[in-house]
Amino acid sequence: MLNNVLDFFTSVPMKSHRLGCLAYELSVVFPNVMYREGPDAVAKLLNGFETIGFDGIDMFDHVVMGYPTEKRRAPVYSPQMPIMEAFMMLSFAAAHTQKVALSTTVLVLPQRHPTLVAKQVSTLDTLSGGRIKLGVGTGWQRSEYEVQGADFSTRGSRMDECIEILRSYWRDEHVNYDGEHYQIDEIAMEPKPPQGGKIPIWIGGTKGPALLRDLRHYLEEYDRDPSDVGLQISLSPGPLDKEKRKRFFADPDLVLDRIVELKALGFEQCAIDCVPIFQHGYRTSDALLDYLNTLYQKVKPELT
Repeated sequence: MLNNVLDFFTSVPMKSHRLGCLAYELSVVFPNVMYREGPDAVAKLLNGFETIGFDGIDMFDHVVMGYPTEKRRAPVYSPQMPIMEAFMMLSFAAAHTQKVALSTTVLVLPQRHPTLVAKQVSTLDTLSGGRIKLGVGTGWQRSEYEVQGADFSTRGSRMDECIEILRSYWRDEHVNYDGEHYQIDEIAMEPKPPQGGKIPIWIGGTKGPALLRDLRHYLEEYDRDPSDVGLQISLSPGPLDKEKRKRFFADPDLVLDRIVELKALGFEQCAIDCVPIFQHGYRTSDALLDYLNTLYQKVKPELT
């Protein structure tokens, strides 16, 4: 199924392997730029997100960014944008929180070997008490694949295999796999994570309107129950005028209106990126937490 629908996913909707949410969930995407305040401030932010009441902390992922060259276009983001390693950040988050869900949004899975990813996620799930959600995608940056010795052209089919392998490592005593890209012969991986083979895996993509239009068709084709499939979206202004778009992330009323609109479309989870908030002037951990608390108190009661 994944090869057929990968183009429909990224920072907009995501597919879940778990039951739908009982209540609307709000997560916050950690702003990597805040590493500049030092580890104590990072710990304060992570703990603060949980204290405010957010349901999840999400970690952005890229290992490197390629500078533009004669043969390579400039990347989507500045090559010098600071990005902390996602699994290391999640382990730090697990040590400084107690109950908030911890997720990658999204891990560029096919540029990594699934055996190592399975071990990393299993360990994180064990040490966090079963709080891990794994968001994965195929990525868009060829240079990031190439510098790690991974094949960019086969990333879609390899991600299909990676997901099957991850579940086997988390679930099975004897792991065997004979695929086009990966072969595993009588391997064990212990300990098993608390969530076992049911660790939530979310698939990220960018073509939201097409996905929402065609998702039920794909579910029927692959005999999936629609109630088992969750939809999460990365918050964006949507169809607002230029002036409102400019101040969107600094205006809790606009944020609330947009989240209510997205909920009506079928999204039961929303991730709030802190970087645009940082760019609106909330440039210290204390200022960011104060604003997020104001935003949360405005939004959350309207979603329950």
